[in-house]
Amino acid sequence: MAIAAAPPLKLSPYLDPQQQPRLQTEFNPIKRVPFLSSRNPLLCVCKLHRYNFKCCLPSSSSTNSVTPAQYYSFLDESYRGSRVLTNEELEKLKALESFVYLQELESGSLWVRVMRIEEMDMTVGLLALSFAESMLMSLQYEALLRFFVKQYLIERRASMPHAVTLAGFYREEGGKRGEELAGTVEVCFDKRGANASPPTPTPPTNSPYICNMTVTKELRRRGIGWHLLKASEELISQMTSSKEIYLHCRMIDEAPFNMYIKAGYNVIQTDSIFILLTLQRRKHLMCKKLPVSNSFPEPDMSESGEEPSS
Repeated sequence: MAIAAAPPLKLSPYLDPQQQPRLQTEFNPIKRVPFLSSRNPLLCVCKLHRYNFKCCLPSSSSTNSVTPAQYYSFLDESYRGSRVLTNEELEKLKALESFVYLQELESGSLWVRVMRIEEMDMTVGLLALSFAESMLMSLQYEALLRFFVKQYLIERRASMPHAVTLAGFYREEGGKRGEELAGTVEVCFDKRGANASPPTPTPPTNSPYICNMTVTKELRRRGIGWHLLKASEELISQMTSSKEIYLHCRMIDEAPFNMYIKAGYNVIQTDSIFILLTLQRRKHLMCKKLPVSNSFPEPDMSESGEEPSS
């Protein structure tokens, strides 16, 4: 799976029990097995295409509406349980509801928005396949991976609007295949959305963090990974005043590393060689300071790839 800016794979909530009260949800979180802790979130990279960027709010007259004219509200979801939201959190939820990133690619159309509850199972399936591929695991473990990934996504969803899972949808030009899930990425905005067990090198808990990005195997090499990254940055610029974004990239993942450098990320710390004793790949912690305009440089197609990097 085309993965970038992510350390070796593991899942766990990005919530710091020392700094944030646990959120009340309608499920009992299970104890995570070691290989599914979020010490190793995923992130994807694809070959890049020329782009014309547009981020907009959905409207009833838009021909690029993400869904049929139907209002969707995260406030109506049962995942919230008995948690009481502040006025600020309510406003941020509204911003997440209205966020849409639209992009015309050479081969079709891509739009990115917050994953909805009915899209969780397909997102779980995509992440589970990506995790199995990244860890060179047999597909016979896919059912087990799906179980833990779903528990993780449910718990992460309870942390909205402090962290969010984005889903990207693709429609091929001509519409023969219809709309399909193209990729996903997780974005943490602040301390309350941060991971309790962050990967090493440890990023600041109060800064935005991008992880768990992956692209559907059949849709790689179309620029989708690049635009998932762009959509994440655009949303971060709307949701928080923090201008420093962090992510991880494994040292062995040359193509994703080159992509991040092109996108303006710099290495600020690298894992010690002793991390190999824990059976993990060495990772770079990378950081980008968002400019006021948040504009991207023109990508170099020759230095982008779609190789697993987590």
